Amino acid sequence: MAGLYRGPIIDPHIHLWDLGMDRHLWLRPTGRAIQALGDLAPIRRNYLVDDYRRDAATQNVVATVHIEAAWDRADDPLAEIEWLETLDKSSGVAARYIGFADLAAPDAATALDRLAQVKRCVGVRQMLSWHPTEPARSFALRPGIANEANFRRGVALLARHDQLLELMLYPYQAEEVARLARDFPDQTIIVNHCGSPIDRDRDGMARWREGLKALGSAPNVRIKISAVTAYDPSPTPESLREVALHCIECFGVDRSMFGSDFPVGRLWTSYDAIFDGFKAIVQDFSEAEQSALFHDNARRVYRMEGL
Repeated sequence: MAGLYRGPIIDPHIHLWDLGMDRHLWLRPTGRAIQALGDLAPIRRNYLVDDYRRDAATQNVVATVHIEAAWDRADDPLAEIEWLETLDKSSGVAARYIGFADLAAPDAATALDRLAQVKRCVGVRQMLSWHPTEPARSFALRPGIANEANFRRGVALLARHDQLLELMLYPYQAEEVARLARDFPDQTIIVNHCGSPIDRDRDGMARWREGLKALGSAPNVRIKISAVTAYDPSPTPESLREVALHCIECFGVDRSMFGSDFPVGRLWTSYDAIFDGFKAIVQDFSEAEQSALFHDNARRVYRMEGL
């Protein structure tokens, strides 16, 4: 038994924003709120490098990955990346980026080419999360995106620059994403937020468990164990442990990563609670397994040699 992890952490899922730039429409007081997240008031303020470092001050975070934060989709897809490039990198915050490009758009190739010119930008994210009975809880604009021919043509373009594909999805999209992974076996796909177990009744959790098994069966899919409290109305150490360990069971230690989803995670919990919780869940894992989950896998996937 290794005990509680004390080594370095790479946090593979954070967001930064400067609301004074007015590029995050979903965070406007009068914007289109994302109902799946509830009241956004606690995060409706600037969140920059120093803010993250304060939240993570007691954790041994050596680097983070910035995930696109729904910057205004009508803007140049490179704009968010160019802003990130202006931020202080001395503490490792936003050492790598996952940007946004509409893979189904006619100009997807041009957008991906431009993103690839920025060394720190190693991939793109798409939101596929669609709830069939409660569409207002959806992040995606429509269902079935992963099956669309135009989207698949965009996925094929990622290989030209060896770009990663991150996906947000609900269990309802698990089978179509698993099929996408099988059809593009050389494309690394990273599932966000434990595959989002949004429906917490018996049938909903069974759907999530089976969906995760399908996703984990594709060897080119990785998972981020993040936002564990996001859809849990009554989180307990046991319920969080159940979700985290099922992710690891389906993907294995070598294809799983622990992440914070901060500052969005502040809607439900604290930074220390997230990572101290992860440490407690895997305290009986070996030192090598813990290092993989907290640091090594993220360093490899996001090409952070030397961190």
